[in-house]
Amino acid sequence: MSSQFEKFKSLHQGAELFLLPNAWNTRSALAFQGRGFPAVATSSAAVANSLGYEDGENMPFTDYLFVIKRILSSVQIPLSVDMEMGYGKSDQEISANILEIAKMGVAGINIEDSIDAASGRVLNDAKKFASMIEYTRRKLESERLKLFINVRCDTYILDVKNKQPETIQRALSYESCGADGIFLPCISAEEDIAEAVHHSKLPLNVMCIPGLPDFSTLSKLGVKRVSMGPFLFNKLYDGVGQLADSIFTKQNFSPILS
Repeated sequence: MSSQFEKFKSLHQGAELFLLPNAWNTRSALAFQGRGFPAVATSSAAVANSLGYEDGENMPFTDYLFVIKRILSSVQIPLSVDMEMGYGKSDQEISANILEIAKMGVAGINIEDSIDAASGRVLNDAKKFASMIEYTRRKLESERLKLFINVRCDTYILDVKNKQPETIQRALSYESCGADGIFLPCISAEEDIAEAVHHSKLPLNVMCIPGLPDFSTLSKLGVKRVSMGPFLFNKLYDGVGQLADSIFTKQNFSPILS
């Protein structure tokens, strides 16, 4: 297990940008492995949608565990798991879930610093969230488990006020409590990316969105990891619908046989 962790961690420390694909089942994970990707991650949105659930922890954790186990049993490359908010209400519940997948052989996780509130999605209290990360890190160490904790900071995806200074403050807090990486979905402006890289020692992870700079520019800015999110899954299944429409229109199977 630790060797997979070490491989995964080293991918964030090289000179080249680490392109991390997001799978939703064993077949997609094997496809990425077969194309030479050095690691694979789940997309919670893609896994949930593939099982008929909406994203946002509407998928039962037991269903998610089944998918994770199947991927782990089939690939040889490191696997990181999108844990959303941790699938628990307390530090103890969240930590127990994380330890469970760490014992299965997962190399890393993403975990989000936002929560669902009555008013909608909002940032979690930074100190409270950092305390949970610190608690989980201690639990992992007590079990002699190694896991790459990539904190998804939701300042940009939620477009909060003063998001740049808020992001920097949170990144420094998470760095001090045991996080291994910082993930900023929906950041795209080069100046914002450069500021985030400059103010934190944590390797920066960004995600596929419209307007994101190309890989060469991201690398020059100091980004260490870029992921696909659910975009490849969405594109593929848009194509499934289009092919189905074409079969109906042509009244034959030529669209899927050519």
